[in-house]
Amino acid sequence: MGIRRTSAAAASAAAMVVLAACGNGNGNGDAAEDEDLEIGDEDDFVTDLTFGTGGTAGVYYPLGGEYAQIFEDNIDDISVDAISTDASVYNIGQISQESMQLGLAQSDTFITAINAEDDFEDAEIDNVGWIAGLYPEAAHIVTVEGSGIESMEDLEGANIAVGAPGSGTRAVSDAILAAYGIEEGDYDAYEEEFDDSQSLLQDGNIDASIFVVGTPTGSLNEMAATTDVTLLGLDEDVAADVADDTYFDEYTIEADAYDFLEDDVQTLSVSAAVLGSTTQISEDLAYEITAAIFEHSDDITLPQSDFISHEDALLGIGDAPLHPGAERYYEEQDVELP
Repeated sequence: MGIRRTSAAAASAAAMVVLAACGNGNGNGDAAEDEDLEIGDEDDFVTDLTFGTGGTAGVYYPLGGEYAQIFEDNIDDISVDAISTDASVYNIGQISQESMQLGLAQSDTFITAINAEDDFEDAEIDNVGWIAGLYPEAAHIVTVEGSGIESMEDLEGANIAVGAPGSGTRAVSDAILAAYGIEEGDYDAYEEEFDDSQSLLQDGNIDASIFVVGTPTGSLNEMAATTDVTLLGLDEDVAADVADDTYFDEYTIEADAYDFLEDDVQTLSVSAAVLGSTTQISEDLAYEITAAIFEHSDDITLPQSDFISHEDALLGIGDAPLHPGAERYYEEQDVELP
């Protein structure tokens, strides 16, 4: 199994090309309702799988690498190449174009994709199925001592890392900032991956960074070991309003999640999900992948493994389609389907 890095710029550009290629021209946003999930036949299915993860400083990258190894160790006659990408939008686009077979993505981004909204406007995503929801991902709004940022309102006019163009983080960033009346042009946006934004923050080149990641993320504790880090919280009414208007949920980062926190932090979350091609991954293989995700979750060394369970397998799925193999697995496990 190999793990390689894809640059943010290349990934984002490729994602936009992919989405343009997916266009169906109707722009009606009803893809999930009007089109059946496309299923491949025996001649289309493959066993050499590419698994899109995320940036190297986030949770997706190591988690995808560990799961790729689990799949190879426990499923006969497959190979899985986990690669670093710009995450959600990119991964969904690549699966839809059959350039990748598996990918990690935020649940809200997948729902947006199948409904042909936002970055996926005019796209027809009909061959990507939900395999498993893994854990909640929380929006982290990070600043450091000396930035002059003490509240959400202080972000107006600031230099803010808002996530790479091909990531689900950007949508969360836009929603949070807009909820405080901070629109495009009211701040300087840095479209950076998670790891690059941390370096910019530590070096004083930006004032704040917004990123969506599983809690806790080790690199943030590492950063706090040498830098005075602050997590900004959302007002409860603002968090509730954004949750009502989007595919995000209200979420609390508890004080014991990070060494530097003293109080709970109110924010928003989505689910991290494994998605799979329905035209290149057979029902039987998707069934085995789904089973391996849960039956070998104890082999995951990351703290997010504590959240991986049948109870949260469909958290955040909304109206997104299940891969037939995953659906069969959940039926056998008596997991209530949407």
